Order: sequence, then structure tokens, then C-alpha cells
Amino acid sequence: MPKFNMSLKKVPMPEQDPNVRNTNFKEVTLGYTLEMAKEEATRCIQCKNRPCMAGCPVSVHIPEFIHHVVNDDLEAAYDAIAQTNNLPAICGRVCPQENQCEGVCTRGIKGEPVAIGRLERFVADWYMNNSYNKPVEVTSQNAKVAVIGSGPSGLTAAADLAKLGYQVVIFEAFHTAGGVLMYGIPEFRLPKQLVQKELKNVIGLGVKLQTNTIVGRTISLNDLFDQGFEAIYVSTGAGLPSFLGIEGENLNGVYSANEFLTRMNLMKAYKFPEYDTPVHIGKKVCVVGGGNVAMDAARSAKRLGADVTVVYRRSFEEMPARVEESHHAMEEGINFLNLHNPVEIIGKDGWVSAVKVEKMELGEEDKSGRRRPIPTGEYEEVEFDSVIVSIGQTPNPLIKQTNPDIETESWGGIIINEDTTMTTKDGVFAGGDAVSGAATVILAMGAGKKAAENIDKYIRNKKANN
Repeated sequence: MPKFNMSLKKVPMPEQDPNVRNTNFKEVTLGYTLEMAKEEATRCIQCKNRPCMAGCPVSVHIPEFIHHVVNDDLEAAYDAIAQTNNLPAICGRVCPQENQCEGVCTRGIKGEPVAIGRLERFVADWYMNNSYNKPVEVTSQNAKVAVIGSGPSGLTAAADLAKLGYQVVIFEAFHTAGGVLMYGIPEFRLPKQLVQKELKNVIGLGVKLQTNTIVGRTISLNDLFDQGFEAIYVSTGAGLPSFLGIEGENLNGVYSANEFLTRMNLMKAYKFPEYDTPVHIGKKVCVVGGGNVAMDAARSAKRLGADVTVVYRRSFEEMPARVEESHHAMEEGINFLNLHNPVEIIGKDGWVSAVKVEKMELGEEDKSGRRRPIPTGEYEEVEFDSVIVSIGQTPNPLIKQTNPDIETESWGGIIINEDTTMTTKDGVFAGGDAVSGAATVILAMGAGKKAAENIDKYIRNKKANN
């Protein structure tokens, strides 16, 4: 076996030049070569206690797959990942590894952690490029399960249930499956062709997909039970945008980040007029918020030629966005107006013309662990002609509205039994952002895995007692 690489630094990730990539929607990071991957893999010291696995919401066998990379056995490396992760090419790109597997990596105590996410991406991309495919042997359970929503949580639950032998049907409201992976994350961070390849792998397990179906409108939960489904998993995500509640939000030129990114990603507005869904972008765009979605919206608007400024009420250091994303945004020429909070959107002839902002200062820490922004009473008007609001999302209320026996939190999250993941309606389970509110792809996947295990137990117990 090759000697351990004791370098304190990760092998750098090749990237497009910032001044080139901010004019196109091609992927920013280019991926490791085999030589780079093997060099980085030898930085893993194969800890016996495996803290990285404990830090992964889907418990990927991290030391095992990295060991196979070192030994140039990429087929075995992929098999090790795929034991617990149904979407590795996606996770390798969008997971916040710095707060999870890499955040607890032993190598990170003195230096940088092993680049686990980059290695996972390398192995998954190798799998796709080599069309390596092994049939999964399952034992049919002769039972049907419905999954509502085809985002990361729904896809994970569907895949795990299919591997257990269940007849799974995914019901998706949009015309294209993939959920937030398709409509929420820009092409330059997560290529849509890649998402569809991962989806194809899930469908290849025998999962059926029914698009253009809004459960709660097109069909009800009770209809699904009447059709013979023995359990239902609700994974409808958090697609209801939050707004500022300030004067001027109804002006032309004001978007929610959800609408803006859906037009850009799923409807390919960035390819107009090749695709017939245009999107209005002014010359000066204000993006309100400091999370990953705000960075995605800002960087997308920049690529359409706008001068973009992110307005955030806390300091740059307290932004919730991944450091990599805010760093990429800065490199690409995004402006940041921190410690400012919009209090009014000013219009002219029905369109946005400026945003009135109040200067903030930081006080004591709040429940989030970040210092609380405090108004100062100092105001200024900044000229803008478009505003994209990105201050969070809540679950779609449709399931609750059409199923009063399913209880929800005051803010809209579906209430579940934490142990069984079942809602207050028998046979209906829920997970992901529909329960937690907007979170990460990998946490949604973890919820899907847990729900699949519980649905399997529920159906088995039900059959045993009949």
C-alpha cells in the first residue's frame, strides 16, 4: 500500500477562471484527475474510530471507499459508497462536507481534512463515465408504497424501498423529476444532465415515476390508499418562499429566489430565446439574504450580465452560506453590502427603482449562535432595478390543507413521531424539508433512509398481525 501523504493541505480542485465562469453556466469546479484523487486519498490515515462516518447523515463507508481509490479499484470504491448513498455524484458536489464528514476528520485537527466530498464526486463521475452497472437483486414484498415528491429525500426513500422489494411509485408535481436538485441549484454547481443520470439509476431499480401529479389536487392521500398503496411517504420539500413584509414587494422586478431559480434551472431561462421562458434581469440586482440560495441567485444573475449586490443584515463572517459558495461569489465579482437590512422597496412607474436599507450593528448571540443584528436608525437609498428575496422557505401547505388529520407546526412543518417518522395519519410518513424546513440535500437524504426503514417495519408488522 502507498505511504500516507502527510501534507496539511488538500489537493487543490481545478476550477474555471472566475472572469470566464461568471459569463457561462458550465460547472465551476472541474473535478480531480485519477492522479489527483489517489494523491488526496493517501492523506486518509484510516482511523479505527471512523469519525467521518459518524458525521455523515447517510453513513457512507468513507475509509473503505477511500482505501479502494488508493488501490486504484474504482469499481469497489463506488460499490462501497452505493451501499448507503443513492446519489453520490450529487452529494459530492453540494453536501456541506465541512460541517459533516470533513468537519470531524482527524486530519483536520492539524491542517485541512481529507477532501472526502471531492473524492466521492470523482468516484461517482467515474461510474457514470464508464457506464458501470450492476443489477440489484431484490426479493419482492408484493406491497405498494407511494412517494410524494422526487427531491433528494423522496428519491432516497424510493431507492431504498425498491431495494427491499417494494413496488414504489413516485408522484411528482412538476413535468421533470428531481425536485430542488433540478429547480433550485444552478447548472454551474450541479449539472442537470448529471441529476437525470442519478434519477435513471433510481428508476432502474424498478421505481415508477408519475409526473404532473399534484397530490392534494390531482389525487388525494385517501385515493392512494384506495388504489392499494400500503404506506405513503410525503417528501414535498420546502418550496413556499418567505418574504420581507415591507412596502414595495409587489412591484414589478421583485422575485422570490424560488421563482427566479426555477425559471433559470428547470425552465432554462438563461438560454432564452432558445427556450421560451424569459426572466427579467435589470442592470443592477439586489439579492436579499446570506444563505446558499442567495449565493445561487446572485451568481446566476451575474451570469446574465447584471451588476449584483448581496444585501445581508449580519457580517460576512456570519453568513450561513457555505464558505466555498460565498468565496466563489466574491471571486466572480458579486458585491456585498453587509450589516444592512432592506426596509422598503421604492418604485417608479410600477417597477423597482431603489431599495431603502437600514444600517445594522451586531449585538449578543441569539439562538442560532450568531450575533443578533440591531437596527441603528441610519438609512440610505441604493439604486436597484431588480430585487431577489432569499430569506428562507417553508413547507408547501397543500398536504395539510387537504388532510386536516395531519398535524403541522405553526410554521408549517409536518409533525412526525421522531422514532417512527409517521405523521398523525396512520400509514403516512414524512421527512426532509417538509418536516424540518429548508435544510441540506444530505439531511433530506438521511430522512429518506430513516423513513424507508420505518415503512418497511410498518408494512411487515401490519402483515404479521393480519
